[in-house]
Amino acid sequence: MDFLEPTLALDETHYQEGYTNGYDDGLVSGKEEARQVGLKNGFQAGEELGFYQGCLDVWMSVIRLDQDAFSARVRKYMEQLAALVSNYPLSDPEDEQLQGMMREIRLKFSVITGSLGAKLGYEGRPTSSEQDIEDM
Repeated sequence: MDFLEPTLALDETHYQEGYTNGYDDGLVSGKEEARQVGLKNGFQAGEELGFYQGCLDVWMSVIRLDQDAFSARVRKYMEQLAALVSNYPLSDPEDEQLQGMMREIRLKFSVITGSLGAKLGYEGRPTSSEQDIEDM
């Protein structure tokens, strides 16, 4: 069996080279894919936060023109939403509480629009029925 050892060693060498090359290529492509996913998710979060901030800017402009345009309760909700949006950690994308914070922002926005009787919502994020149609 000694005559097979060089063949087995050569086979193991090729295996190790292939593994190393594949691993290195996977690291490069994985980092690029992760960068693309991170960029996309970051853009979506920024776009959604911008929508909420834009709504807040309009509502605050209305309040500056007419203090009584909204009830005290709705103004309080708007202040709470403003605090949630401003406290969203844009510079810490790995914060484990990001999803929970975005849910709170969405919920507070829904409470405000519901209180105003407005049918207003961020449309950059598809609803489940729109997503189901897209998936077909």
